[in-house]
Amino acid sequence: MSPIISVENLSKAYRIGAKEEVPDTLVGAAKGILKAPFKNLSRLRGLDTSASSDEGSGSESDILWALKDVSFEVNEGDVVGIIGRNGAGKSTLLKVLSRITEPTSGRAVIRGRVSSLLEVGTGFHPELTGRENVYMNGTILGMTKKEIDRKFDEIVDFSEIEKFLDTPAKRYSSGMQVRLAFAVAAHLDPEILIVDEVLAVGDLEFQKKCLGKMKRVSRSGRTVLFVSHNIPMIEQLCTRGIALKNGGISAVGTVPEALADYCVSSVSSRYSTESFNETSDQIRGIDLRDALGNSVSSIQCGDSLKIIVDYRLNSIVEKHQCCIEVNDSLDRKLFTIGSFLSGEVNRGESCSKVVGTLPSVDLAPGTYTMKVRIGTLARNVGECTVADHISFEVKTADYYGGLRAPDSFRGPMLARSSWVFSE
Repeated sequence: MSPIISVENLSKAYRIGAKEEVPDTLVGAAKGILKAPFKNLSRLRGLDTSASSDEGSGSESDILWALKDVSFEVNEGDVVGIIGRNGAGKSTLLKVLSRITEPTSGRAVIRGRVSSLLEVGTGFHPELTGRENVYMNGTILGMTKKEIDRKFDEIVDFSEIEKFLDTPAKRYSSGMQVRLAFAVAAHLDPEILIVDEVLAVGDLEFQKKCLGKMKRVSRSGRTVLFVSHNIPMIEQLCTRGIALKNGGISAVGTVPEALADYCVSSVSSRYSTESFNETSDQIRGIDLRDALGNSVSSIQCGDSLKIIVDYRLNSIVEKHQCCIEVNDSLDRKLFTIGSFLSGEVNRGESCSKVVGTLPSVDLAPGTYTMKVRIGTLARNVGECTVADHISFEVKTADYYGGLRAPDSFRGPMLARSSWVFSE
């Protein structure tokens, strides 16, 4: 069966920073009008030439590639979370898929009716009432009046703005516009539902309501493309993930894989001291070692792990300690270990290395980060406090004794337990 969405080498370029010359005479203005069609044609040809060039970004500095050689497929019934930093190309991709803008090169094949919600009040006319906008939106999406009549009460009930239904849309708050726009987009039976970050405008209760609706839409076999910076919402809703970076795809696969690429790509697997000088307090290196003493960047579930921190303090600081915070790929704190928690505190000796041991890494498979800190015990932190990050990977292993492989679906932390059933 063919995928419902096929994107092949999709690129979109915009010309930015080009300052138009303003004529100061009537003759100059007339010349500008006559030359404008040829100038615009030349600019369009320049974009096409840049799209096919080997350099990719073209030779002109005023060309911005919002998308560059993006390729992926979406099957019917997939719920795809599209993530990336601001400016990564997420909204541009959705606009191309929604046929709002044309690509510079490449193509996107969509097999099915698309309903999109990309901006607050998308497709709404400010002078029309909410009721009139429902019918206008439905017509634009290809629905007949009978189909809209059949869904109308359900749309109004979901939006919770019945009291303002005959008020012009220009009187609506942004939250009211989102409520009605999402209700229309989600209830008019599209094969493909495309939703951008607009749900962030709604209140928490409405976001939960929208999440539930999108889950029901996906269970009915329809396809959802969802852009959001709300990571927990993507985790709950989506079955696949696409991570964008600088206009290109950096990861396609499961949601955890895409989120790990998005959240951890900027964290190095080994500490660098380039930003420090020789006179500063510093962490000079962080080394992870397995039970055999080998330096590693990954460990298996349940294995032991040594964390060796090489540091330097310019003066002897009494009662300094090492504290390590372990976070998941979304930068959520999982647990903290520290020398002071075990009663081990440096008493003023001129130390330059500390070794911490985790007897068992009870984490589900995935990518994690450690925030390592050397500092004083006092709340009012002194000069000696220095910190940095290091990332590491946990791989699957026979954690439960061959009964079941550990996974992150049930949470990031693993725990062994025993059970007895009795009357």
